[in-house]
Amino acid sequence: MGNRDRIAQAFVTARRQAAGVSPYPGDAPATLAEAYAIQDRAIAIDGRQVAGWKVGRINAPLDAQLGANRLAGPIFADQVVGGDVPDMGVIADGFAAAEAEYCVRIGRSPAPGRTGLTLEEALELVDAVHVGIEIASSPYAGINADGPLVTISDFGNNFGLWIGGEVPGWRDLSFVDWPVESRIDGAVVGQASARTMLDGPIGAVAFLIDCLAGRGIALTPGTWVSSGAVTGVHQIVPGQRFEADFAGMRVGCGIMAAGGTVSSPRSVRAG
Repeated sequence: MGNRDRIAQAFVTARRQAAGVSPYPGDAPATLAEAYAIQDRAIAIDGRQVAGWKVGRINAPLDAQLGANRLAGPIFADQVVGGDVPDMGVIADGFAAAEAEYCVRIGRSPAPGRTGLTLEEALELVDAVHVGIEIASSPYAGINADGPLVTISDFGNNFGLWIGGEVPGWRDLSFVDWPVESRIDGAVVGQASARTMLDGPIGAVAFLIDCLAGRGIALTPGTWVSSGAVTGVHQIVPGQRFEADFAGMRVGCGIMAAGGTVSSPRSVRAG
């Protein structure tokens, strides 16, 4: 089994078991192309329907080194929830975080082969914007510390998406200036607005179109785009509660250990 298959299989297996992985299960990717190749192989092995994509930021100086300031990862259909969901699962023996995000729904596919869209052109493909919470969790505890290429290789560190209410008047983009506040167990852990997020949630859509096109993947109607952490990546543990306030629109959920096929989280050594 080659390095790419070994990494992909290890992450898929660990996620199915809700088990930790240590150390990183192979030689870490050195390029964006290799990182996304591992991700694509893992998507194929996993076999679940992809209902959305998370977009995250690549910070300086790695953005200049890699030639990209964002990254992407799949969100599987069985991990997209809404309504009255009291708890979201994380891999307790790996990495876990919660993020306040704007969730953008695609209403129309871009023209085949079309890339490099302006913000106005990308906005025309959107049919809804909602507030929400991305659950970032990985079997590998060092996923964020080891940098964006490792993050990409394990589904971009996504483990679920909680979709809240629709943003009123979203098409005028005034929501990018809404104050957003994130709290864990009632304590404020982050405050910001989407204005600080590069070119904002619609820019995340334009990026994703290009990212997927380069991998031969079409962005189809009904797909959700979790457009980036507004107030930051807030690490969290089972038993805590995460809440976010988007200018009065509130979302929140408890955090629990994912069940998987084992009775409690355990660590799997990569061999």
